[in-house]
Amino acid sequence: MAAPPRPPDALWSMEGSLRRRGFAAVAGADEAGRGACAGPLVAAACILPAGRRGRVPGLADSKLLTAAARERVYAEVVQRAVAWSVVVVDVPELDERGMHVTNIEALRRAVGTLAVTPDYVLTDGFPVSGLAQPTLAVWKGDRVAACVAAASVLAKVTRDRMMVDLHHRFPHYEFDVHKGYITDLHTRALDRFGPCPEHRHRFVNVARARDAHAARGGRPAMDDDGPVHQSPTPVESLR
Repeated sequence: MAAPPRPPDALWSMEGSLRRRGFAAVAGADEAGRGACAGPLVAAACILPAGRRGRVPGLADSKLLTAAARERVYAEVVQRAVAWSVVVVDVPELDERGMHVTNIEALRRAVGTLAVTPDYVLTDGFPVSGLAQPTLAVWKGDRVAACVAAASVLAKVTRDRMMVDLHHRFPHYEFDVHKGYITDLHTRALDRFGPCPEHRHRFVNVARARDAHAARGGRPAMDDDGPVHQSPTPVESLR
C-alpha cells in the first residue's frame, strides 16, 4: 500500500525543529547524475530562510516535478535562499576516482562553498564525513526536508541544462531526452556509435560498447571541433 501523502507543512518541519534547538542556518545537500552513465555529476547545497520567505512555492523533490516546474522552483530558490552553491564534477574525475568517493567529496565541497556557514547540515541518503558542522543523512531527504529538496532542484536543473548543451555537441546520443541515464534510446545510440568523451567508462555498458565499437574499427565520437577530452568547464554558482 502506498504511503499517504505528507501534509504541506511537513517538508519544513525538520528544519523548524532544528531551529527551535538553536540551529539557525540549516543547509541541505543533494546531487544529480549519480546513476547516469554519461555527463557530469552535480552537487548542490542550500540554506533557506526561516518563515514565509523560506516557503518556496511548488518546492518538492526534483524527481517529482516536471521540467517546467523545476525551472520555476529553481528561480524561486535562487531568489529566496540565504546561500546556495553548485559544484560540477566532470567525467574524467569520475572515471579516475570512482563515483562514491567523488559524490561524497562533491557534497562536502558544495556545503563548504556556501557563502554563509551553516549550523547544521542535512544530506540526502549518504553520510558526508569531514564537515565541521553536525550533520544527518536523511533517507529520501529530498522528500522530507525543504533545504534538501531545494538542493535537489538546484542540482537537477543545472545538470539538465548541461546535458542539453551536450546534446548540441553530440546530437547522435540525444542527451537532451534521457540526460545521460541508461534507457533503450541511449543504449541503441551507444551500440551504434560507441561512447563519446562524455561517457563514463567505469560503467559496464559503456565499456562494452567501447570495446565492441573499437572491434568494428569505429572512430571515437567527436563534436564539431573534433575529439573532446573533458566536460564543459565546471561552473560553480556561489551566493
